[in-house]
Amino acid sequence: MIIPCIDLQDGKVVQLIQGQKKALEGAPPLEMLERFKGFPVIQVIDLDAAMGKGLNLEIVRELASRARTRVGGGVRSAARARELIDAGAERVIVGTAAFSGNAINEPLLKEIDQSVGRDKVLLALDSKHGKIVVKGWTEAVDLTAEEVIRRLEPFCGGFLCTYVDKEGMLEGTDLGWYRRLREATNHEITAAGGITTIDEIQELTRMNIHAALGMAIYTGRLDLEKLAKLNA
Repeated sequence: MIIPCIDLQDGKVVQLIQGQKKALEGAPPLEMLERFKGFPVIQVIDLDAAMGKGLNLEIVRELASRARTRVGGGVRSAARARELIDAGAERVIVGTAAFSGNAINEPLLKEIDQSVGRDKVLLALDSKHGKIVVKGWTEAVDLTAEEVIRRLEPFCGGFLCTYVDKEGMLEGTDLGWYRRLREATNHEITAAGGITTIDEIQELTRMNIHAALGMAIYTGRLDLEKLAKLNA
């Protein structure tokens, strides 16, 4: 499955390079949603919430009321997860809060499971220089995704795995990393970060891995109509 991404910052749709530098702005959120109507699921990330700089909750509510969405950004409590599900999100994405120091934050993950149910939870395993990164990709955890993915299975219905080293750079992703993750878990995996070509998407599909796309579709590198047909 191909999943277009809507990343929100200051109420606008943006694309960042490695989570830091803004590369471009998209059309208004509802217009982007209309452009993505040919896709069954949309990924919505509240970047302000992820970085602790505010919320775009009303926009998230509007998007979630109009489409099947998986929503992330600032999900650091069971209450926040419940808030997003109640707002209409089909699933919530939990990243930073899944870890405490250099360990898995099992107490919080159990709370979130009790609040919304693990099937509605995607855990974000974002990798930079081989290590998991959190807090808007500004801090590293002394763990690798390969080390922890199986241990996290009881707390989620799947994983969003972002290869941050190539995020937003249109230079391709690391298919070898995704092969290792696929070998480590039978859970659903969604790949993100640097995916640039149809060939990469098809190879991920052969691995039974979804592809979340951002920069490649916002710049026109990949055609939305062709991508929607691949999803059919």
